[in-house]
Amino acid sequence: ALEERVIPGDASLEPAYIAAARRLVERGAVAITGDCGFSIRYQAAVAASVEVPVAMSSLLLAPTLLRQLPADAKLAVVAADSRHCGKELLGIDSSAEARVVIGGIEGDAWPAGVVEMESEVAACVARLGAAHPGIAALLFECTLFPMVTSAIRRRTGLPIYDAATLYRMTFASVA
Repeated sequence: ALEERVIPGDASLEPAYIAAARRLVERGAVAITGDCGFSIRYQAAVAASVEVPVAMSSLLLAPTLLRQLPADAKLAVVAADSRHCGKELLGIDSSAEARVVIGGIEGDAWPAGVVEMESEVAACVARLGAAHPGIAALLFECTLFPMVTSAIRRRTGLPIYDAATLYRMTFASVA
């Protein structure tokens, strides 16, 4: 499956991402967004290949979010698979790395529905909060997590940023 290549970062996919972006622009696209948050690996190449705004991943928000938070606050990144979500993907200064914690819902079976997804994401957020006091915001990597953002926001009271946040911002800039 494609996610088995995108999540670990298969570099051979980059030309396909570029070709798809160019086709979309030829068809009138005024901005390009990605799907999987792990598409961050293709951000620079796709952005360089077209003349419209490109936002391939919610992970692009990490540097901005860290600047929004108090200097001692932490940002928790919740990924579909944290084993492939290193801090090097976040575009942050090494001085800010200690303020970022990363967790994921990786496991043998993907959640079967919204209720299961909410349960898994909530459990991940709880584990991160217990291990890392001082989390002041959450950044969801996975493109499917926006369907549980509101529920997790209600549970935690924390600001949550996700793919939908980035895409709304990007399209608002060109609409």
